[in-house]
Amino acid sequence: MRRSSLIFGIVGLMLTAIPAARAETPGQSDLVARGQYLARLADCEACHTAPGGVPFAGGRAFAVPPMGTIYSSNITPDTKYGIGQWTDAQFARSVRRGISPHWKHLFPAMPYQDYARMSPEDVRAIRAYLATVRPVARKIPANTGIFQFSIVRPGMFGWDLFNGPASSYPDDPKRSAAWNRGRWLVEGPGHCAECHSPRTLTMGVSHRHAYAGAVAAGWLAYNITSDPQAGIGSWTDEALASYLTTGHADGHGTAAGPMAEAVSYSLRFMTKEDTAAMVTYLRTLPAQPAKPPKKASDAFSPAALKHGGALFAGACAGCHLENGAGRQVEAASIAGGHTLRDPDGVNLLQVLIEGSRLTTATGNADMPRFGDGYSDRDLADIAAYTMTTLGGTQPAFNTDAVKAARKTE
Repeated sequence: MRRSSLIFGIVGLMLTAIPAARAETPGQSDLVARGQYLARLADCEACHTAPGGVPFAGGRAFAVPPMGTIYSSNITPDTKYGIGQWTDAQFARSVRRGISPHWKHLFPAMPYQDYARMSPEDVRAIRAYLATVRPVARKIPANTGIFQFSIVRPGMFGWDLFNGPASSYPDDPKRSAAWNRGRWLVEGPGHCAECHSPRTLTMGVSHRHAYAGAVAAGWLAYNITSDPQAGIGSWTDEALASYLTTGHADGHGTAAGPMAEAVSYSLRFMTKEDTAAMVTYLRTLPAQPAKPPKKASDAFSPAALKHGGALFAGACAGCHLENGAGRQVEAASIAGGHTLRDPDGVNLLQVLIEGSRLTTATGNADMPRFGDGYSDRDLADIAAYTMTTLGGTQPAFNTDAVKAARKTE
């Protein structure tokens, strides 16, 4: 649900690689097509493409404060800067075990602990597909902070002892084929837990609170357990399928930030069968209840809300309408959205500051960024007005939250 500088669990940082391109036989063509589908499920392009860069050429920065920044690798079949010299075994070991050639341990920003759920045959198919993309002779920047020191990498062996990698597992005979497929999609290539689960002291995924929601890179990945209030227990199957494949579900809102990216690069390409399987499995995730409600903020007087309403009318209502129903495209509908019901306003503030792009089969739905043209007070007032009038929620943040959100851009 991939998808987005995320703390160690960011979606799809495949820091390793593939061999040089070669001619395709009819059987190889089928393998490549399967590999392209699996690469999309694993969200490889999103993480291995720098903003405005060539797909898979790497260089996207992932900040992990205060430890430093990791840059995604070039996974095109370029023989100098890419991974055109890798063997099948080296590629499989890097994707499923987090160990690149010369036994160089990868950082778990690459979710190899989840990709281990894929079989060697799955990984071979991805390798076959990546071998067909255009080679790009692009050297990526060096990692910064602790990630630049080679002495740190052997320490990942100890991290793996506590946090993975996992392995592919047999189907549960007590469950349906759809449930087993859904489990593989969610916990394997989809690596949904990496964003939607809080972290332990070792920065691994918390299994005790799996899928209970977590903040990463300034965005809140929501609780997606079966809890009817905090999670998705009250969603219909149709709403879940719509959100996964289009980024929008009426009455629940529109995906933004890393989730919009996951839909754009990955989830929208799922087959109907796989979408249904993912919904089937998500339905069974053990409920994780909501956290105790926070005290409402005293930062928003009637005058502040009136100010926010005036700004909303001028800057937001043109697309979202005064009642939040949206104009022209369904993605503009924000009525009932989870974003407006989060007292902390995490994603609401982020989308106001950064904007967002959602790509669907019918084109792009863009939310422009307002961070450059509006003050902290303006943005806080807009968010507070929107939450109180359209979300029925009293905000628990103030202008300090806007300042903090700006720092995560």
